[in-house]
Amino acid sequence: MKIEQIYTGCLAHAAYYLESNGEAAIFDPLREVEPYIQRAEKSNATIKYVFETHFHADFVSGHLDLAKKTGAKIVFGPTAKPGYDAITAEDNQIFKVGDYSVKVIHTPGHTMESTTYLLTDETGKEHGIISGDTLFIGDVGRPDLAQHVIADLTEEKLAGHLYDSLRNKIMPLSDDLIVYPNHGAGSACGKNMSKETTDTLGHQKQVNYALNPELTKEAFIKEILTGLTTPPGYFPQNVLMNIKGYESFDEVMKRGIQALSPRAFDAAANETEALVLDTRDAQVFSEGFVPNSINIGIDGNFAPWVGALIPDVKQQILLVTDAGREEEVITRLARVGYDHCIGYLEGGFDAWKKAGMETDHIHRVTAEQLADIRANNPETPVFDVRKKSEFDSEHVLGVENAPLDIINSAMTSIPKNKTVYIHCAGGYRSMIFASILRARGYDNLVDVVGGFKALKDSQKFEVSDYVCPTTLL
Repeated sequence: MKIEQIYTGCLAHAAYYLESNGEAAIFDPLREVEPYIQRAEKSNATIKYVFETHFHADFVSGHLDLAKKTGAKIVFGPTAKPGYDAITAEDNQIFKVGDYSVKVIHTPGHTMESTTYLLTDETGKEHGIISGDTLFIGDVGRPDLAQHVIADLTEEKLAGHLYDSLRNKIMPLSDDLIVYPNHGAGSACGKNMSKETTDTLGHQKQVNYALNPELTKEAFIKEILTGLTTPPGYFPQNVLMNIKGYESFDEVMKRGIQALSPRAFDAAANETEALVLDTRDAQVFSEGFVPNSINIGIDGNFAPWVGALIPDVKQQILLVTDAGREEEVITRLARVGYDHCIGYLEGGFDAWKKAGMETDHIHRVTAEQLADIRANNPETPVFDVRKKSEFDSEHVLGVENAPLDIINSAMTSIPKNKTVYIHCAGGYRSMIFASILRARGYDNLVDVVGGFKALKDSQKFEVSDYVCPTTLL
């Protein structure tokens, strides 16, 4: 069977390309659709269907643009009610892609419309399942997301539906089927996903805790709901965009790729409510940046942190990027629904400096320098901005936890009238934290280069005993 996984690491996302006898189908495409079109053109194939496993929360799917550009039909599973032209399939309905068959298996639980697609080759042999967020490698989809969109649902009800779907629809299938999930490790759509991105269903029945045949429904619900973290704030907004529709990605790019001179950029920042987002490396940013800009580096866990920290996907954004990366940044913002970039700083920060514009910077110290500072003043305030689970597993003694993921409440513990030192694991998140607080009037924050790893490796700080995170659930 000719099926290809198209994996995007920054979102831990997998789309799939299926092709037979001149016809193709795409499953769960990302927002920018040209790579899928080009893949089909390479094989002289026509994209016949765009299959969606569910209304996604962690990204905006490219199904609308792909259908418009290729004439493909969009397919959702039973109970889906999209606000645009699409096929709402029936349970067990079969679609033909060339000589292959794609069978709809309604598997509610992650969401009510969640659907698994069973793939059968030209000989009639069942090959695999595209499982969306119903079944991951090592995990299953969290059942607490759809309740934020549909009022009468609860996470317990969804978990119960998921139990039934797995037992009655998935587990009876053949062990030799290949499981093709929508996400891998790093996605917020599950809690225990493997780094592997495919596996056999038989092996998953042996090792995936959620497929343990001895689990009662009540035990399953308790197990599946234990340890879930609060989903990122942008998830419900992405779901609604996927349900109702959205602006063409081409229009989003056209609006965002406007090059602005330093003077025009400054005027736009002052005359609108746009957020200035600087996507350069944390070290480079610290040495000089446009005042009041926020740093979220493009080479880190970019899109999830944008989604967690910018509450409104309709927020206007002005970009400061490394030269030549403007389109990449606009694309990666659009993947998670941030469609309102209104331009970027032409020539980057170097042009801003050359134009004589006001600049700001954030001071940094090494682990060794911080050790000397604390030796002279043991009461020096130091804050660890990693997640609580990371802090609980291991941290420098005498340091307080102020997690970036809950910055609005965490910042209340940061004194404004003292010099405060902050660190994360390696420096990426602490610079985000520092830039946000800097823009809110905290002028005495100092970032620790290299973060917790540097502090621990210096052997100049007493560190708590390591506690395996799995024992903290």
